[in-house]
Amino acid sequence: MTLYSYHASHEQVAPRDLIGLVQRAEQAGFDAAFSSDHLQPWSPAQGQSGFAWAWLGAALQATQRLTFGVITVPGGWRYHPAVLAQAVATLGQMYPGRLPWVALGSGQALNESVTGAPWPDRAERNARLREGAEIMRALLAGETVTHRGRVSALDAKIWSRPETPTRLVGAATTQETAAWLGTWADGLLTVGCRPDALARIVDAFRENGGADKPIFLKLDLSFARDPAEALHQAHAAWRFNQLGSPVAWELRSPAEFDAAARFVRPEDMHAQVLVSSDLAAITDRIAACAGLGFDSIDLHQVGGSQAAFIEVFGERVLPALRARRAPAADFDPMAMMPTARGA
Repeated sequence: MTLYSYHASHEQVAPRDLIGLVQRAEQAGFDAAFSSDHLQPWSPAQGQSGFAWAWLGAALQATQRLTFGVITVPGGWRYHPAVLAQAVATLGQMYPGRLPWVALGSGQALNESVTGAPWPDRAERNARLREGAEIMRALLAGETVTHRGRVSALDAKIWSRPETPTRLVGAATTQETAAWLGTWADGLLTVGCRPDALARIVDAFRENGGADKPIFLKLDLSFARDPAEALHQAHAAWRFNQLGSPVAWELRSPAEFDAAARFVRPEDMHAQVLVSSDLAAITDRIAACAGLGFDSIDLHQVGGSQAAFIEVFGERVLPALRARRAPAADFDPMAMMPTARGA
């Protein structure tokens, strides 16, 4: 059974307002919430970028049943992996079972270069991601870690740990990275809205060690009652995310993203964002993506009207999606959680 989460977009909404939105999402029937972990927004026009880890504690306290996910970077720039492991363990200990997975990525200069450290090439960033993930995994398993490498740790130990560990999922937008993650990550997070392209990424992960691991999707969409308004909102709010690799990983400021995205046309948005005023068509597309076997799909309304989006999707889209899936009386969301280190 696929779970459906509400995307808490720190870049677009003030953290205080996001608390109210996740409460609305819970009331509307969403299963979960998911957020990024940015220092800066993509564009100055977005105007927000709350601290994800402080916000997560407040959001977990403000809700009752939602599970949460977040994507972060353990490569040692903004965060040492021991600090991230402590944050994950503390939230897991306070809210058992409600932080079932955390996605790890190799980072963007927009957020990580603030420390002043050199910003390396992709191969080096991936190597730091792998080392940071392994340090986190060992710490979350209760080990005392000394590691000397690209990311170092000396006699590190996490003392307050949850009974149920959190999966360390890898983030990928290409088949190459997905295949690499299949060899070591506890699961896969990818992004997109086209089932054909997503299928290739999922297959690469599954065929390289990820066959029995969970997969997660962030699906960007722009819904409005008027098709032209849906497209306008997508372009106005999310054109900065159409730049792709390697540009998106190298730009260092919101102003640079603004400048780089100036040639992105409204019609270009359809490649990465599901833009529609037709709820039935949106439901069909989401269902097609769910058919690839995603354990959870994060629905990100990239435009405005977040409260209205939550209301209409809670009333019409989520029930329609759930009506399509086969019943499973023995389904248990905790089955998505690992039972031991590396599980």
